[in-house]
Amino acid sequence: MKAPIYVYVLIMWIMIIAGGGLLFSIIAPMEIHGFGRYDEFLDSGMKAVIAILLVVLWIFIMSKIKNWIFHKQIKN
Repeated sequence: MKAPIYVYVLIMWIMIIAGGGLLFSIIAPMEIHGFGRYDEFLDSGMKAVIAILLVVLWIFIMSKIKNWIFHKQIKN
């Protein structure tokens, strides 16, 4: 009966670790060049937008998984 909740928490932690690895290994080293003194500002802004979009995506995915698990429990 409690297994679906543990699965939900396990999926949540896997997504947190995968998201951190993605941000650290792929997004952090990205740089923008060619805009003069605005390079750092655009670089930081782009990284912030990508990170925020990933957080929104993770929340959306976790919401769908939560709804699926709890609807499955209600049917039983």
